[in-house]
Amino acid sequence: EKRCRKKNENPETIDERRKMFQNDRPDHPGCLVMGHLMVNRVPGNFHIEAKSRNHNLNAAMTNLSHTVNHLSFGNPIENTDRKTKRILKQVPQQYRQFNPLDEKVFSTLKFHEAHHHYIKVVSTHLKMGTSEANSMNSYQFLEQSQVVYYEEDNVPEARFSYDLSPMSVVVEKEGRKWYDYLTSLCAIIGGTFTTLGLIDATLYKVLKPKKL
Repeated sequence: EKRCRKKNENPETIDERRKMFQNDRPDHPGCLVMGHLMVNRVPGNFHIEAKSRNHNLNAAMTNLSHTVNHLSFGNPIENTDRKTKRILKQVPQQYRQFNPLDEKVFSTLKFHEAHHHYIKVVSTHLKMGTSEANSMNSYQFLEQSQVVYYEEDNVPEARFSYDLSPMSVVVEKEGRKWYDYLTSLCAIIGGTFTTLGLIDATLYKVLKPKKL
C-alpha cells in the first residue's frame, strides 16, 4: 500500500490491491496472550499490537480482532476454593462484577481500526460475617469499549486503559440481634390485642340490645 501511494496510484486501484491481498492470504488463528501484570494503584494502560522479529509483516495492516478469555484485577478468584464459594454464594449478583469482559469477542472487519477498552476499577470488601473466614477483598470493574480508527501509516493496537476509583464498595451481611426478635414479638402481641379490642367494641355496639 505504501509503494502504491508513493507512485500516486488511483485510490480505487489501491483498494482493489488491498482486497486481493486480503483474499489471497490464508486466515491465521492469531496469538494467545496470557500472564500477570504488576501495576501501581494509579491510572494506566496496557496495549497489544502486532510486532515480530522473525516475520516480515506490515503492522499497519494487521487485524486486531480479539477474544478476552479472562481479565481481572487483584488476586485471582479461585472458584474451586471452598471459602470463596461460600462467600460469593451470599453476595447479590449485582455485586459480582469481578470479570465482566470474560468470553467476549471484539471483531474488526476493516483495516486501520481496533477496539479500545476503558475500565473503572473499584475496590470491594466482602464481609459476610464477623470472623475473618467470612471476609475477603477483591476488585470489581466497569467496562466500556469502542472502535478507534487510525491513520493509514499508524499501527492499530488493542488498548486497555484502567482507572482506580477513589471510593470503595463494602458489601456487609448483618444478622439480627436477640432484642430485635423480642421487639418484633411485642409488636405482634400488642397489635393482636388492639385488633381484638376494636373487634369486640364494634360487635358490642352492634349487638347491644336496645332498651324500650
